[in-house]
Amino acid sequence: MEVKARAPGKIILSGEHAVVHGSTAVAASINLYTYVTLSFATAENDDSLKLQLKDLALEFSWPIGRIREALSNLGAPSSSTRTSCSMESIKTISALVEEENMPEAKIALTSGVSAFLWLYTSIQGFKPATVVVTSDLPLGSGLGSSAAFCVALSAALLAFSDSVNVDTKHLGWSIFGESDLELLNKWALEGEKIIHGKPSGIDNTVSAYGNMIKFKSGNLTRIKSNMPLKMLVTNTRVGRNTKALVAGVSERTLRHPNAMSFVFNAIDSISNELANIIQSPAPDDVSITEKEEKLEELMEMNQGLLQCMGVSHASIETVLRTTLKYKLASKLTGAGGGGCVLTLLPTLLSGTVVDKAIAELESCGFQCLIAGIGGNGVEFCFGGSS
Repeated sequence: MEVKARAPGKIILSGEHAVVHGSTAVAASINLYTYVTLSFATAENDDSLKLQLKDLALEFSWPIGRIREALSNLGAPSSSTRTSCSMESIKTISALVEEENMPEAKIALTSGVSAFLWLYTSIQGFKPATVVVTSDLPLGSGLGSSAAFCVALSAALLAFSDSVNVDTKHLGWSIFGESDLELLNKWALEGEKIIHGKPSGIDNTVSAYGNMIKFKSGNLTRIKSNMPLKMLVTNTRVGRNTKALVAGVSERTLRHPNAMSFVFNAIDSISNELANIIQSPAPDDVSITEKEEKLEELMEMNQGLLQCMGVSHASIETVLRTTLKYKLASKLTGAGGGGCVLTLLPTLLSGTVVDKAIAELESCGFQCLIAGIGGNGVEFCFGGSS
């Protein structure tokens, strides 16, 4: 038997950067997924743990005996209790990853492979298996690809454990119960810590639970959308240094404390208004259109304030100019300095307009993805039932 899990990526609808300075931010899941398939070895002579990253044409394989020898201090797996990876274990796991001779061009994936080894051995122990990973999400673009990987992996591993209550005979995608989701999310955060050091927990929480969350000063509140939302996500393919961008905003705040205080307060208001609009009922198309127009205005205001912070980029401005030609509202999402741009696609928008906008953006070398916003979180299915 095999299990397949899928976890969505995420976008920041409003409040990026300002959230570091006490403002409210709103994040949402998108229906672009990372998929993890887990199957345990059936042949007696197959005694290895394999990780296949299909999109990157990479495969790693470790003899189970080698993993057991290296991580002998772990003892028996305890999937029901989330445990953190010690510095000693991280060094040991890093050595196991280095033995696989990661290609130089893919060296950034090392921490993700380390997170895989930690989560696998902590939850399942030392069993031979094959884990296959595919994804709709571009890597390193601010869409939460690492969190989606950790959530989907934790889901697949836990589905084959005694720690969660699942129906192995159910056909099609299933969701976890609330307490199981809580455990899964804690494990996923441990994976994120190995990859990012000190993650906020926002990305994995959105990926695990789906829909939307509002967060401020470390407090996360799950919220539910009452209107359909669709976005054009444009990946500029421009890499960015998140730490440098965050530091740049902090430096600007030190130089202009009063002005930046007004910027952060304005973004806090935008985030709260946006959350209220999304949560309020929309009984008909007229109501939805009115709400979409308000959201477009809030997105444009948020983008203007992000420009005030100095986190835009020439590639982002190109996307903004292009979508504006088609009377579409856009804003960067995430760290800025490149990465991705969101464009709201109103419900009554002509498909021809979308096609023209996409064609022009792609002619600039950008990648365009259309995503539904605020859908389900992580799901799983057994066998070939998906």
